[in-house]
Amino acid sequence: MLPALAAEKSIESLPLWSAEAPVGNGQTEKSSAKITIHHPEKPNGTALVICPGGGYGGLAIDPEGHGIAKWLNTHGITGVVLEYRLPAGRSQVPLLDAQHAIRITRANAKAWSLSPNRIGIIGFSAGGHLASTAGTHFDAGDSKAGNPVARLSCRPDFMILVYPVITMGAKTHGGSKTNLLGPDPKPELVDLYSNEKQVTDRTPPAFLAHALDDGVVVPDNSRDFHTAMQAHHVPSEFLELPSGGHGLNGYQGPMWEAWQTKSLAWLMALKLSE
Repeated sequence: MLPALAAEKSIESLPLWSAEAPVGNGQTEKSSAKITIHHPEKPNGTALVICPGGGYGGLAIDPEGHGIAKWLNTHGITGVVLEYRLPAGRSQVPLLDAQHAIRITRANAKAWSLSPNRIGIIGFSAGGHLASTAGTHFDAGDSKAGNPVARLSCRPDFMILVYPVITMGAKTHGGSKTNLLGPDPKPELVDLYSNEKQVTDRTPPAFLAHALDDGVVVPDNSRDFHTAMQAHHVPSEFLELPSGGHGLNGYQGPMWEAWQTKSLAWLMALKLSE
């Protein structure tokens, strides 16, 4: 019985919001959003908040969520799977969830054997858009907040973006755009969530991977974000994969393994992991 108990303790789920969740403009709602923390046997101090894809209309929670956390655990990295709220045109909702997940992870750094300055975010497809939004729309926390979690920064220390949606412009994924922004968004809202336009010198480092034959989310999404990062002298790496399409052959095979191997090496080179 003891080994089984230890295994259970390695995974814990928490509601993301202890009270009603914000939706923006001072409004709140009841929420079932949650995080599931996969603790490695020997944590190395690095954590990643994991944002599964699904076109902002669903969540590929197993292959792009819990499966990623288990892989990270084998390398000593804590995986925090985020089951974020789906927007249904309420553009701020997923970002508010991602920001809070980062704050919660940072608040638990000591308890979870983490370094508070090695809290990153990883996302896939529309989850990549959410991760890149968190990396380009962040704040230092509210020093006057009653909740100590809200006083912490929601800036991720790094991003890993795998076949991500980045833009809401002409090269976007149409379903993700409609689900996030609604059917007829104003141009200024499109620009706000076109994250290649939101990069600054404060944007955290990013690793991007994208198949050149991705016909669902075109690789220019990653390429344009990487170009913007380079223009602002922010460390970034773009791995162009020769094949694999969207989802990289169903999350398996040499293209899937390539981004995993390269991203881990990138983290170690930047001393963001061990």
